[in-house]
Amino acid sequence: MVSKAVAKYVHALHLKKYRLRHDAFLVEGGKSVRELLSSGLLTERLIVTSEFAEKIREELPQGVPVDIVSEDELTKLGTLANNNTALAIARLPQETPLQPEPGSLLLALDQVRDPGNVGTLIRLADWYGLAGVICSDTCADPWAPKTVAATMGSFTRVSIWQRELPTWLQSLPAELPIYGADLHGDNVHRLTLRPTGVLIMGSESHGLTPEVEACLTQRLHIPGRGQAESLNVAVSAAILLDNFYRHE
Repeated sequence: MVSKAVAKYVHALHLKKYRLRHDAFLVEGGKSVRELLSSGLLTERLIVTSEFAEKIREELPQGVPVDIVSEDELTKLGTLANNNTALAIARLPQETPLQPEPGSLLLALDQVRDPGNVGTLIRLADWYGLAGVICSDTCADPWAPKTVAATMGSFTRVSIWQRELPTWLQSLPAELPIYGADLHGDNVHRLTLRPTGVLIMGSESHGLTPEVEACLTQRLHIPGRGQAESLNVAVSAAILLDNFYRHE
């Protein structure tokens, strides 16, 4: 059983303002916690069931407090519907300024407000080995519990930088390609794309904001044959990224 002070601290980290105040975030579930422990991120505290503690005994870091709790208590502390393994408190990583390098692609997110989508997009960036993800300041918090869970451990490997997106885009070299998903763009299947520059994905409902759209050098469209109004933003990003890397 954890102390009242620890329980209060964990519950506070459900909210962004307290994550920023304490410079910490939650990692939930056995897979994500093990990814955290094997990464370079700092673990502040572990809260685990006895069964899971035994399973990862060799992975437990020295000097990190470990609380053993029941499955019921663990679930009540976190945000998952059920958790029978672990919850960790981790320190927020120091933000690394991201700038496009020659021959590399960055993913930028413009007002993607669903944490599950943001997490899946970070996971996609990990899959394709992107240099990092830029999140607009109006995106879902990349360190929210639901976002972290949706990355399936990729939060430990992908550099994430949250910025005022139009200002950052305007600071980039004029010759750098800036791509954006757009229903009225060029058919992506007829293009030969190279993974250099920035690919921007916007809100599924509203697309790119006008300020961001004004920064594009090329608009990309995924042609469809059915009647669906739109594609999920993470699905769209996966299709576009595959087109960038299919000739590699």
